[in-house]
Amino acid sequence: MSALPDPGRALVVGLAKSGRAAAMLLRDLGWDVVAVDSAAVEASDLVSAGIDVRAPSDEPVACDLVVRSPGVPREFAPLAAAYAAGTPVWSEIELASRTMPNPIMGITGTNGKTTTTELLAHVLNEGGVHAVACGNVGTPMAALVGQVAGDTWLVAECSSFQLEDIPTFHPHAAVLLNITPDHMDRYPDFEAYRQAKLNLFANQGPHDLAIVAAGMQAAGAAPTRRVVASGPPGPDAVSWAEGGLHVRGLGLVAPWSEIPLLGAHNRENVMAAAAMAAHAGLGAEEIARGLATFPGVPHRLEVVGTADGVTFVNDSKATNPAAAIAALGAYPQRVRLIAGGSSKDTPFDDFARAASAAVVHAYLIGETAPQIARAFEGEHVASSLLPDLATAVSRAAADASPGDVVLLAPACASFDQFAGYTHRGEVFREAAREAGAR
Repeated sequence: MSALPDPGRALVVGLAKSGRAAAMLLRDLGWDVVAVDSAAVEASDLVSAGIDVRAPSDEPVACDLVVRSPGVPREFAPLAAAYAAGTPVWSEIELASRTMPNPIMGITGTNGKTTTTELLAHVLNEGGVHAVACGNVGTPMAALVGQVAGDTWLVAECSSFQLEDIPTFHPHAAVLLNITPDHMDRYPDFEAYRQAKLNLFANQGPHDLAIVAAGMQAAGAAPTRRVVASGPPGPDAVSWAEGGLHVRGLGLVAPWSEIPLLGAHNRENVMAAAAMAAHAGLGAEEIARGLATFPGVPHRLEVVGTADGVTFVNDSKATNPAAAIAALGAYPQRVRLIAGGSSKDTPFDDFARAASAAVVHAYLIGETAPQIARAFEGEHVASSLLPDLATAVSRAAADASPGDVVLLAPACASFDQFAGYTHRGEVFREAAREAGAR
């Protein structure tokens, strides 16, 4: 745990969940806190705590430390001024890790972060090792300061944005599950996005666990380890598939038939979680029990129900083409696909090729619907452009035959029509239930 500087004046930029948690933590640590946001926000709780809230505001603020919320771009004027002045700028997870003695596990990747984070926390707790999921998955790490025992493992989902500005953040175990183009509206190129992900490993030591996707090397002192989905494990493998899930030092943990998560992509998530659980001291039986009892993650291949032999699946968290392709891999036959949303400047050619194998019709919504329709047309995937999600679910349900899957896998962000992917998933659930799903 790295030391905090003596209290002075701190600026918190961005007042979503992590920014609010950071502002309150700094206040509790004795800092004079100014909090700004580009939009008008309701922040009476912060004001009553003595925090100087300026929202909306884009004016630079003289200060000794800046804590940046992940949703705020570096070009936002108060941040840009701080960088130019040489003022220390930290991510919220950097601030929190400097105030907590807890061991940390960090999980990043373009896809699979939330599932792996929740799965790992569940496996650890089922095995008797206290753990809490936090970070990008829901509870900000800063909100846990003083709320959990010092030996509780913090299993932190880390977005690329959170992994910027982390000069000392040190996970004892870390994994980069995969990486494909995403957030190209925020990064100048794919390499910049890739480097942000690799920051997760920069402060690790030789006895830490670093699991990195194929073709990449960990950025710190920990040796690079792999999960291997097929083929021989190799000397750097910590987990692999060979008639079931194997973990280095433990052997066979469980046959795949005893692990309920569907899809080839989830096998890699499971392998990573199992290897990290073993690093925390769990044995094969404990890991197997946790894997078998994991209930899954809302909005991630969530089966809402069935109606007249038609299954409705909510994968609203598939906010980029690679995630949507993985969802299609879990349901390889007779899919009625609902896709589309707000743009992240990602192409849809690979998505269209994947859809051509199983999608009998696509129901496209939102800002990107025309672009996806053009890509699908090139692969001879029939599609319809519809005004909203409820209409798409109703039309898909009316067209479906017994055995079909109505799958929401948008391949896009949600902010053109929804407050976020959870809101979109809730609308899908309600529309599916109106169509008879139980």
